[in-house]
Amino acid sequence: MAKFDIDTEFVRKLAQLLQETGLGEIELADGDKRIRVARPAVTMAAAPLAAPAAIAAPAGAGATPAAGANGDLGKHPGAVKSPMVGTAYLAPEPGKPNFVAVGDKVTAGQTLLIIEAMKTFNPIKAPKAGTVTQILIDNARPVEFGEPLMIVE
Repeated sequence: MAKFDIDTEFVRKLAQLLQETGLGEIELADGDKRIRVARPAVTMAAAPLAAPAAIAAPAGAGATPAAGANGDLGKHPGAVKSPMVGTAYLAPEPGKPNFVAVGDKVTAGQTLLIIEAMKTFNPIKAPKAGTVTQILIDNARPVEFGEPLMIVE
């Protein structure tokens, strides 16, 4: 097998192209040689959306609970729990408004947030109509299966 010489300047140009276009990854192949340059999903959405998520959460009944406190909220009848492990996003894409905010009225089946798992974005929908009283997570944060994400009463 021939040695695969990496042109670091070419890789830098590909990374710059990712930045300029907002793409998540670029992959090129030449025969049996292949190069893939990718940006982590968290990097794509974390900066523009972190502030709105932090502002939305305290407007409910107090500040966002610590991770340990979320376990008790998981028993709340209005808890919307994560159906999977992944990264939660409160907005459809960077620079766009959040799907919902504390105090918003929602209908059953309305998208509340999305969870990215294995490069697939999965909408998390309201299980019932009601009012969003708490947002328990920050934007672009990893979540676990069964973790409470929001409270809809």
